[in-house]
Amino acid sequence: MPPPPPPPGGGYVPPPGGYSPVSAGYAAPRTDGLAIASLIMGILSLVCAVACLGVVLGPAAAIMGFISRQRIASSGGMLGGGTLAVIGLVLGIIGFLASVGWFFLVIWGGIMSAATSSTPTP
Repeated sequence: MPPPPPPPGGGYVPPPGGYSPVSAGYAAPRTDGLAIASLIMGILSLVCAVACLGVVLGPAAAIMGFISRQRIASSGGMLGGGTLAVIGLVLGIIGFLASVGWFFLVIWGGIMSAATSSTPTP
């Protein structure tokens, strides 16, 4: 039996099975926006602790991180960013404590400065 004649089109033969397009598979879970906001607020609460803004930003970051963790857990894998939420929550708590500590340190320093710099009257 003789070999089959070459196909039309210059002899190009597509590979067996052809090239199938790569399937998209599963998309990565979407990161919860509240988790990102919690992380940003937590970082800002640490940076702004010296100006005592951590008193406001810290609890806001902690609350947003807590709510975001609950949303991610109840999403059934549709939302991601649990680590961001936890880090934002922890940074918010640390920023709050640092801000309160800085406030009391400044007050204590002012009291000690006033106590040691007062001059007695003769």
